[in-house]
Amino acid sequence: MRHKIKAKAMEIAKNPHTQKALQSMKPQKNLWGISGVLLFFIAPEIIAYIWGADITEFAKNELLLPHDFSEKQYYELLVMLFEEGMSFLNLSIGLALLVWLFF
Repeated sequence: MRHKIKAKAMEIAKNPHTQKALQSMKPQKNLWGISGVLLFFIAPEIIAYIWGADITEFAKNELLLPHDFSEKQYYELLVMLFEEGMSFLNLSIGLALLVWLFF
């Protein structure tokens, strides 16, 4: 069974359509490609690691005050994003994309 799965994975990896799809997903080596990976994957996790507890406390305090619907949704989103702290999955995806960008 393990041999079948390994053979199928190798077949998928050698498929030209798979290689084309991977090349289309690769970030470009320019300012926008690098800054996109940094801003969307790595920076939010660093912010969550450093100021996550403060942001969550602020948002929970603001939820106690009366606000309109959009502000209430905004503060609930902040609590949802920063309550758990740093996501190692997003950070590892960002670092993997940076490594892939330069190789």
